[in-house]
Amino acid sequence: MEKESDKAVVNREGNLEAPTRHPIAWRDPLFTDPTALDAELTRVFDICHGCRRCFNLCQAFPTLFDLIDNSADMEIKGVDHADYAKVVDQCYLCDMCYMTKCPYVPPHPWNVDFPHLMLRAKTAKFRAGKTRLRDRVLTSTDAVGRLAGIPVVAQVVNAANRNGAARALLQSALGVDARARLPAYHSRTFHKSWQSASLTPEPTPETRGRVIVFATCFGNYNEPDLVTDLARVLEHNGIGVRLYASERCCGMPKLEVGDLEGVAALKEANIAGLAALVDEGYDIVAPVPSCVLMFKQELPLLFPDDAAVAKVQKAMFDPFEYLLLRHKAGRMRTDFPNPLGKIAYHVPCHQRVQNIGLKTRDLLMMVPGTTIEVIERCSGHDGTYGVKTEFYEDAVKIGRPVVTRIRAAGADHFMSDCPIAGHHLAQGLGAQAAPVSRYALLRRAYGID
Repeated sequence: MEKESDKAVVNREGNLEAPTRHPIAWRDPLFTDPTALDAELTRVFDICHGCRRCFNLCQAFPTLFDLIDNSADMEIKGVDHADYAKVVDQCYLCDMCYMTKCPYVPPHPWNVDFPHLMLRAKTAKFRAGKTRLRDRVLTSTDAVGRLAGIPVVAQVVNAANRNGAARALLQSALGVDARARLPAYHSRTFHKSWQSASLTPEPTPETRGRVIVFATCFGNYNEPDLVTDLARVLEHNGIGVRLYASERCCGMPKLEVGDLEGVAALKEANIAGLAALVDEGYDIVAPVPSCVLMFKQELPLLFPDDAAVAKVQKAMFDPFEYLLLRHKAGRMRTDFPNPLGKIAYHVPCHQRVQNIGLKTRDLLMMVPGTTIEVIERCSGHDGTYGVKTEFYEDAVKIGRPVVTRIRAAGADHFMSDCPIAGHHLAQGLGAQAAPVSRYALLRRAYGID
């Protein structure tokens, strides 16, 4: 017989414990079983309807609430279940509902993990062959980067991305919005250009003093200077830098469309080599927060019993998190000859999800003559979401409050830990605006040539 105390636990309002996450059972047949998935979507959507705290995070929740409010009975049972896909398509897995708003995340008995439920629905869509060709192309970052990085091809691609007629054709053919900024491609990638120095590592209690730089697809093909600045800063602090020569995409783009088999293939391509380098005495850093998060959170949840994944997870760091761990042990240089002035700093969602605190702010505030305006709100770009024709205007709308705050800050520089988010926000700021990376700022503060 159920006790009154048990009822109180089941029916309590909100969570008192720290949130946790369950492994993602993506190989279980029930994961994408239509009946089981539909029942779970209905259950969670009904809980969201009764709460509505997430109404201002993204377009997924307004879409859901509009469907309910426009139904005959204004309840979830009045919504056509075929319309659930409209909610799923609006979720870009930023995790902010889980991290900052939802009172019913596990260990609460209601066990609401909205982003991973959306991942489950995206996986069902992908496995059913309903994902657009455009989404498959945009998430094939290795293949696109290698092709677009061929010297002559890079020039053609970059010219086409700046040409109105070519962009109109791309929008018509693939659904990539002609107004969205697309990154340039470089034939001289970071992997081709970087030459590391020979440094003797100086370990600390929490770091080993030499790192593998996982350049990321964006850092390697689109903004090699981003990774070069990071590597120069690391070496300036006596940290040995080595490339991961057989690097493949981290898998985050494929995760965002539910291609979990593709994620698994990339995991197989990356993890064994990275784990071997960890055994050799290396830590790992990556310049883009989403890629760090992939190794820190998503792969361990997708492959909870893989010892190599756990090993890489433990060795993976945000670069500024790593530098501050070195600072704690007296192994980070703080002789900054150049002030940075005022910085408007956008904290991207996947940086916040790492639960490491505001390491970028804390480190840059060590530079004399530097002040920082922190903006913790989604930019709206979120991987490939912000370049898709059907979502571009939503992406601009979501990022507008961030743009407004950057303008109001009157800063000397604006930046985001996520370079893609930074460029998306620059579009809202106007043609003359350009973000600067945190690595370039730190390199400038150190006066590194």
